[in-house]
Amino acid sequence: MVLEMKVPSPGESITEVEIATWLVEDGDYVEKDQPIAEVDSDKATLELPAEESGIITLKAEEGDAVAVGAVVCHIDMSAAKPEGGADTKEAPKAEEKKEEAPKATPAKETYATGTASPAAKKILAEKGISASSVKGTGKDGRVTKEDATKAVPSMGTPGMGSRGSERKKLSMLRRKVAERLVSVKNETAMLTTFNEVNMQPIFDLRKEYKEDFKAKHGVGLGFMSFFTLAIVRALKMYPAVNSMIDGKEMVSFDFQDISIAVSGPKGLMVPVIRNAENLTFRGVESEVKRLAIRAREGQITVDEMTGGTFTITNGGVFGSMLSTPIINPPQSAILGMHNIVNRPMAVNGEVVIQPIMYVALSYDHRIIDGKESVGFLVAVKEALENPVELLMDNNPKKSLEM
Repeated sequence: MVLEMKVPSPGESITEVEIATWLVEDGDYVEKDQPIAEVDSDKATLELPAEESGIITLKAEEGDAVAVGAVVCHIDMSAAKPEGGADTKEAPKAEEKKEEAPKATPAKETYATGTASPAAKKILAEKGISASSVKGTGKDGRVTKEDATKAVPSMGTPGMGSRGSERKKLSMLRRKVAERLVSVKNETAMLTTFNEVNMQPIFDLRKEYKEDFKAKHGVGLGFMSFFTLAIVRALKMYPAVNSMIDGKEMVSFDFQDISIAVSGPKGLMVPVIRNAENLTFRGVESEVKRLAIRAREGQITVDEMTGGTFTITNGGVFGSMLSTPIINPPQSAILGMHNIVNRPMAVNGEVVIQPIMYVALSYDHRIIDGKESVGFLVAVKEALENPVELLMDNNPKKSLEM
């Protein structure tokens, strides 16, 4: 009996996928539930497991876009599992006798070989080229003016390095991300506002509590929990930032689902921390770690990346000082974190070196006014610079034990 394997639906609204990689070859024997292919949708890369055991016949090539429900392979379930591996190596071919080409008689060298004529010497000297590196075609190997002219590269002449190129088809996920980013730039009134955050208070808290925090909860006390909880607080203060446009309507949310941009093997992934308003520092750090691991191992699902009311992206891990992040549609705002650099600051009338991070808020000006965007970012700054009072209710030890 031959089973026709069809492309299952990876998620709602997805109508086609792309065969990214076949993990088996045509004619292989596969076991039930064995991964046989990786398929790209416009949201994630998923593994396609064999539905039954048998000999597989592939019906689609790598790179093919196939509709959900289309047949991609046949599995002959009546075929017996082969015993052992057949020796498919071919016997070595007899060495072919090669006729040796007659050896060329080397050109006779004299005192003139490699010597440049006066005109050639002037041309080579102007360009800093040694006469010994130029093959002479004149009498007895003398370097002529024509030889020197040919040896001097003209403007636009390629150098001696590699000039190869490679053409590679973009994955469906990468193409979809590109389309969405372009549509955001074209269809929203996107603006970006900036501010700076003195990270010293967070540095002090992490230095004092990070060892106990990790020993108690099994995760590190990073910056993401401080930023997430500061954003949750600011979203409650400025609900327009926690909204989105749907046609002619503005949809506002009474919950905070925070999307976290993560660099994965197939490109940018944006898993979502659900109901971040209900999480503690431990809860945020645990969820960030879980989602980041799943994204980097290619195990993230479409559901885990769907939704989100606000996004955080951290270009600082790659060394970015400042950027203008692009909104993650259909959301209306995104916060960009950047690297932390020691900079001189005026503190109580004195110049002090402090760890400073520049932060950027990109927002859709159609529903978020300048006053709200600036106020939101200032609220985030205030919470990060005074976390004990504004994020920990003046009791950091209790907040980090929960």
